[in-house]
Amino acid sequence: MKNNFFYKNKFSNIYKNSSKFSEVISQILYGEKFKILLKNKDWIKIKSSFDNYVGYIRNEKYATKHNPSHKVYSLKAAIFGKQKKKTKNFLPFGSKISIIKENKNFIEFENNNWLKKKDLRKIDHKEKDFIKVFKLFLKRKYVWGGKTYKGIDCSALLQLYYYYNNSFYPRDTKDQIKYSKKKYGKGVFKKGDIIFWKGHVAICINSKNLIHAYGPEKKVLVMPITKTIDRIKRTANLTVKKISSTKY
Repeated sequence: MKNNFFYKNKFSNIYKNSSKFSEVISQILYGEKFKILLKNKDWIKIKSSFDNYVGYIRNEKYATKHNPSHKVYSLKAAIFGKQKKKTKNFLPFGSKISIIKENKNFIEFENNNWLKKKDLRKIDHKEKDFIKVFKLFLKRKYVWGGKTYKGIDCSALLQLYYYYNNSFYPRDTKDQIKYSKKKYGKGVFKKGDIIFWKGHVAICINSKNLIHAYGPEKKVLVMPITKTIDRIKRTANLTVKKISSTKY
């Protein structure tokens, strides 16, 4: 049995166990590649090909063939139906699509499903300005396990940047902190620095401020670096475990 599959719905929760009442541990995006580990009528246990993340999704809406040529660059790309009529559906940032047909302003990625060209970039496009990516999610809800416009957690905010750039990066903070190289030099922060705590991560957008999906504030926001470090120490009794840097 061929064991490379591609998710072909807008996005889906990945559950810890095969139940909708189980903990949501991550999400899978349109066009994302995975392997099937176990399968029954209602659920499949998958391993993401990008980061080897393991969990359960519904046994539906996936394909054995998908050759993406473009990816979604906006926070959420509206899907249009027949006669280019806007629907209530969207593809989230990072979704990978292939083109069936195109005209001046639209591309068709599934039968009678169209996206605006302005929401897309070619599959090999790299965005070196990480701030552009992170700021797409400003004021979005903090959601544990989330990685879309409907909600996102701190580690997903960072991982999505690498996923978009077709570069491996772990999903969870505990693995990100192990994977990331330590930056030496204390007390001085600069654009691109990644600050890790146990169970949390934030990214510096300049020498004074950082951006993160922050649980206590229930959203993605920009905060002063030193005040955030002090607040996390005061409220959660956590100190900075490592400072790293983005690759781009």
